[in-house]
Amino acid sequence: MEENLEKKIELLKQWMEQSGSIVFFGGAGVSTESGIPDFRSVDGLYNQTYKYPPETIISHSFYVRNPQEFYRFYKDRMLFPDAKPNRAHLALAKLEQEGKLTAVITQNIDGLHQAAGSKEVLELHGSVHRNYCTRCGQFYDLDYVLKSEGVPRCSCGGTIKPDVVLYEEGLDNRILQKSVNAIRNADMLIVGGTSLVVYPAAGLIDYYQGKRLVLINKDKTARDSMADLVINGKIGEVLGAAVGV
Repeated sequence: MEENLEKKIELLKQWMEQSGSIVFFGGAGVSTESGIPDFRSVDGLYNQTYKYPPETIISHSFYVRNPQEFYRFYKDRMLFPDAKPNRAHLALAKLEQEGKLTAVITQNIDGLHQAAGSKEVLELHGSVHRNYCTRCGQFYDLDYVLKSEGVPRCSCGGTIKPDVVLYEEGLDNRILQKSVNAIRNADMLIVGGTSLVVYPAAGLIDYYQGKRLVLINKDKTARDSMADLVINGKIGEVLGAAVGV
């Protein structure tokens, strides 16, 4: 590990020790170390070849129009049932257990924060682990969707839809409001694994009023100039080293 990176991680560690209400806000980069591809990286979801671009397939109107093709793509490219939490997930769960971290706000839909032990997880884009019949509201787990042929059906005959926010769909206002409140009340905000370009989620950091805004990402982000500390590196390695997991 280069000396400059070590110094930054040491500073991050000090700030964490001095803080009592840390909030973490994360994107796809948090799960790449668990083997889940990032949507926008060179080998990510957006560069795969399908009959339609991924943005089209995972839109609300496409799901309604062509559920068969939606589910073919969704099962093939968006479900990773064997993925395990990495050091970033484990570090955040440990910070919460120590009473330091008040919330994890995530754009990811994979449930890995909960699998690592985090309790207060605000899922902006929903979760693949929750699926509901669009007709009667019956709940189905991920396993049911994975094992179903083609479009998963409810016992009532209705179509089952993942509780995942598709393009053209709005975010859950209750989750959004809880996220805003958590960030407003945080004495430290750590943002990681996101390029901060997807709105409205990216606008959440504007609600932070403190003096410890930390951005951890492999590449530069549009908000680097706002941050009090910028660490370019793998988030699992950085948080793992800072928290000791």
